[in-house]
Amino acid sequence: MGYSALANVFSYTNLVHAVAGAVGSVVSMIVFYPLDTARTRLQVDDKRKANHTPTVIADIISQEGFTALYRGLVPVLTTISCSYFVYFYTYNCLKTAFIGKEKPSSIKDLSFAFIAGVVNVLVTTPLWVVNTRLKLQGAIMETEDLHDNQHAKYRGILDCLVKVARQEGVWSLWNGTKPSIVLASNPAIHFMVYEAVKRYFQHAFNQTELSGLVYFVIGAIAKTVATVLTYPLQVIQSRMRVRYRQSNNSSSTWDALMDIARTHGMSGLYKGMEAKLLQTVFTAALMFMVYEKLTAATFRMMGLAYVKPGQTLT
Repeated sequence: MGYSALANVFSYTNLVHAVAGAVGSVVSMIVFYPLDTARTRLQVDDKRKANHTPTVIADIISQEGFTALYRGLVPVLTTISCSYFVYFYTYNCLKTAFIGKEKPSSIKDLSFAFIAGVVNVLVTTPLWVVNTRLKLQGAIMETEDLHDNQHAKYRGILDCLVKVARQEGVWSLWNGTKPSIVLASNPAIHFMVYEAVKRYFQHAFNQTELSGLVYFVIGAIAKTVATVLTYPLQVIQSRMRVRYRQSNNSSSTWDALMDIARTHGMSGLYKGMEAKLLQTVFTAALMFMVYEKLTAATFRMMGLAYVKPGQTLT
């Protein structure tokens, strides 16, 4: 790769896409955070009797107060902004380096999105482990081995990182990495479907920039497909992040899946999916709408036409 190609990869264009993706993720998470709180509780609390999102939210409010719905918001926003920045930047750099002016395809979108997902997992998993611990800290849990969560252990992201590394070993910060790497297929499928449907609408409407509503709908469709296909792995991921050393009881992701299926039936693999669909579909839809509009607005402010990954500024 020559200097010119390298300059295109580490370009202002890719930086704009990465920052816009990070901002979009923060905006959407703030709006739909209570749904994420409900989803996490359903995934990790085996004994919780409520199975529907509104009921779980009502229980949390009655038992812990309204502010409990936003417990751990700051760590989540820190983590998700870093995660989406890494993801969008890596994804767009790959498209710039390997597609350029070539015709895009769903297979290329899937491949680049998966690689970006793996890079993102390896870089940001410690932040997600900490985020899950902080989000459940102080929560009233019905599962016996999670009762200790009611007592505060961590003062913030840095304190949690240090204590987990010191008390449980550095590699505990990468708990859930295996299912997370497999789950890189989720954003890969998401991006593949999103890009394919977006290209369809761009061709149908004969325009590069679509309306905010269309971007919202495309994001929702893409995330629904990705979530339904990969949800059982997300349940395993959440449990491995929160259960400390117990996460090592299962020798593999497959063993963990089978253990849940034996103990709670196949429905246990999809526990909390209603909350996950509500949270992730609306969050992804709003995130992509903000991302697309913010990217286009930034380029307009610079007096430039909308620049896709793989194009250079002129």
